[in-house]
Amino acid sequence: MHETGKYIIIMGIVVIVLGTIVYLGWGPKQFGWFGRLPGDIRYETENTRFYLPIISCIIISMIISIILRIILFFK
Repeated sequence: MHETGKYIIIMGIVVIVLGTIVYLGWGPKQFGWFGRLPGDIRYETENTRFYLPIISCIIISMIISIILRIILFFK
């Protein structure tokens, strides 16, 4: 049960850091390219917007996997 608590604390810290970045307005300037990568599907007309960020989701998944492997390696 201690392991679960440790992971919840780590996820909470990550959420606080990301929230601070978004709140202070650092996100759009430094990460404006994110979500507009080649492979992200965008379809816009006057009345419709469809957005499917395939490559962006893959990058987020890879980053999270690397972070978790590092955390579990030093466990």
